[in-house]
Order: sequence, then structure tokens, then C-alpha cells
Amino acid sequence: MDDSKKSNMETPRHPSPESGSQKRLSPTFSQKVAKRLGFTKTYNLWLFILTATPMLTFSVLRLPYLRLDAVLSRSVAPGDWFYYRAGWYRYAIAIHLFAILPVGILMIPQFIPYLRSKKFISYHKLNGWIIWCLVCVGNIGALMVMRRAFGGGVDSQSIVVILVIMTQFGIWMAYYNIKRHQIDQHRAWMLRTMSWLGGIVSTRVVMPITVLAMTWVGDYYTVIPCKELAFLMSQDTNWSAPKSPLEIATLYPACVGVGGNITDNLVAVNAQFKFGNPQGIGAAFKPTFGMGLWLCTFLHTIAVEIYLALTPVEAERLRRISYHKQLAAGLPNPGSAGTTIQGWGDAEEWKVPGLKAGRVEVPG
Repeated sequence: MDDSKKSNMETPRHPSPESGSQKRLSPTFSQKVAKRLGFTKTYNLWLFILTATPMLTFSVLRLPYLRLDAVLSRSVAPGDWFYYRAGWYRYAIAIHLFAILPVGILMIPQFIPYLRSKKFISYHKLNGWIIWCLVCVGNIGALMVMRRAFGGGVDSQSIVVILVIMTQFGIWMAYYNIKRHQIDQHRAWMLRTMSWLGGIVSTRVVMPITVLAMTWVGDYYTVIPCKELAFLMSQDTNWSAPKSPLEIATLYPACVGVGGNITDNLVAVNAQFKFGNPQGIGAAFKPTFGMGLWLCTFLHTIAVEIYLALTPVEAERLRRISYHKQLAAGLPNPGSAGTTIQGWGDAEEWKVPGLKAGRVEVPG
């Protein structure tokens, strides 16, 4: 036998450095999950989990609120049930909750890329229409109830109106762009709208922190109508046992008139988060809602705009797809048929990638 062949046969086989490197670079669990759900980047999966989990948890845990008398009456901020128990505000809070809580659940699948593939595109469209309608109805309920929710202060009412305007404008822009096959802008406006709606979840974190701070300071007061105060203190709630009319008269003599009738006066109540003191808890929560919602709407607006600014590659990819869809649909100015900056602002003309000598190369 030839010596060179014999030498080759006797040479032991060792794994090459390349094979070891490939083994070490095998996909991690998070990368596998991201790929299975359709995310091109692992950090997109973590951002999805970070934002979707609080919204989904918040919405699911509040589904029992749809049982107004059994659950909501004992769960709302102290004093609010005085208005929600009957009449206009009962219908208002019911409309708002029955519409907006499902939105918090249904919005989650809309942001999973796998569920936007051709296989599930019909589901994505139907779910989008349901969300669109529910947001409109939920906003109507919010406008109806805002006068009494958490005291209904001017700060609360103003941010509710602004948030309704923002979300309505956002979903209309998303609708307009998808009808024009401008997918990149549809994505941007849906992200904005859902981020603004998610501000209420962050507000629920800010509120108790603010309440504890107000309790620690000790000299914050909220003006509360006597009839609301008497109703709150006479109820058996999660916050305290009912108090007798005599106890109410002792604590707030301005609320009791001749013959023991509750007057229409207003009294200042010290904001104190202490069990057994429902009026103090209510006085603490009322002024925090408007402040918290203003703050969180501002923060969520900044956060979503930063995210959109940091993901131009995805926006450009979707715009290329939009170009070909618009071209096939015969829309004027393909690539910019929706609310792009080229059509609405002052910007250089968008150059169609792959367009050479009158030939369009469809991206693979």
C-alpha cells in the first residue's frame, strides 16, 4: 500500500474548529421562540413580552369588573360607585368596560408577526376590525363617564378628551393607510394608538405610589360632596365597615342639616391611605388619576416615537412591499400613496429600490 494513503488512513479524525464554533453558536431558546413567532430580531421578542404582558394581565384581571354589582361595586375607587350604581354613569362605565377590556386582550395577537402571515391574514384583518370598532365604542363610554371617574376633576377630563382624540385619530390614520396599502404607516399608527391606550396600565402603577407619597406628606386635601361622602361611609366595602349617621355627623358636621338630612355642601377631606378610612382613601386617589394619566401618556408617546425612530429598516422593508401592492392596485404615486412625509410634508422623493431602466425587482 502506498505510504501516503496509509498515513491518511492512520490519521485520527478530530472535530474541526469550525464544527465546534457552529455548535457553540446554535440558536438559544429565545432565538428559537422569536423565529417561531416570526420576529426577525430577538430583542423584538423581549420588547413584545415587556409591553404585551402588562396589558394582557391588566385586561384579564379586570374582566370580573364586567359584573358591575357583584365585583365593580367593591373594586372601584372609594366614592365612584355612588355615581356608577344607577342612571347615566352606570351605562357609561358599562359601555366603556365592555368595549375597552377586550381591546387589551385582542390587541396582543396583532403584533405577533406569525399571525400576520398569509396563513392567518384573514384573522388579522377581522381582529383588526373588531379592535377598531371596540376602541370607538370604548372612547364613547370614556367621554360619558369622565365627569365622575376618580372625582372627575378638570385635569382628568382634559386628558381623557385628549386621549380620545389621539386614539381616534390614530386608528383612523391606520385604517386610511391600510386601505391605501401603505403598510409601513399602518404599522406606525397602530403602534402609536396601542401605546397611547397602554398608558392607563402605567397610570395604575403611578397612582398608588403618588397616594403613598401624599399620605406621607399628610397635608393634601380633596373636596368631596357630602352626599357622596355619606354614601361612601355608610357602605360595607373592602375599605371599611359602615358608619352610622351619628359618626358621619361627628366627623363632618357641615354634611348634616336640620333633622339629620344630608346637605348638598362640599367638605375638604384629608388624603390618607388608611384602612377604615374610606373617605381618606377616596380623597387620596381622586387627584392622582388625572396627573398619572397625563404623565404616562407623555411617556408612552415618547417611548413609541423612539421605537419607531430606531426601526427604520423594518419601516423601509414594509414600504417596499407597499410599493408593489400599490402598483398592482393601480394607486397613484406607489410607495407614497398613504400618509408618507413625501405626500404630506417637505421631503425628497422616495427612491424605489430595485428600479433600473424601467424594470422593478421585487424583493425576495
